[in-house]
Amino acid sequence: MIDELPKGVKELAFGKKFSLNPSEIFVIGGSFGGAAAILCSLDPRVKRVVANCPVVDWSIVKASEKKETSNKSYAAYIRQAFGNGYRLSEANWRKLHRGKFYNPTARAAEIDPAKIMMFHAKDDPFVPWRSVDGFARKTGARLRLLEKGGHLRTEYIVQRYWPQIAKFFRQ
Repeated sequence: MIDELPKGVKELAFGKKFSLNPSEIFVIGGSFGGAAAILCSLDPRVKRVVANCPVVDWSIVKASEKKETSNKSYAAYIRQAFGNGYRLSEANWRKLHRGKFYNPTARAAEIDPAKIMMFHAKDDPFVPWRSVDGFARKTGARLRLLEKGGHLRTEYIVQRYWPQIAKFFRQ
């Protein structure tokens, strides 16, 4: 994706095309996108990332899927609930559960902790907080662990903690 930025992106609502050539890249992502943000930190062009309620280990989230839906196919549920945001096939969803593909924990040894700030709530019903806490301890990444908040909205985290996030980005 980063390689595509100078070629331009087309904004879907009005069809306007934007061309970007960023000198600094910061990534913010939540949940599934939190894993993406953490994995983006491996790219040397990415300066800092904020990961909110990130799925840091896909191999342990299978149990939490049943808390979210009664649909036997979680991949089908995700496609229906989020539209084109997720296009995973059943086979690729199972690939996530094996713990090697798209899994920050599998890449922990490569993580630069100075590039990562994470937020998570202890009462998150979907992403176990202990997995995120363990990942933070293993990698040395910053973690702001909240007592309550559930599966926190990234918009809320960015608004509520923007002074700390902005300071982190400037470091």
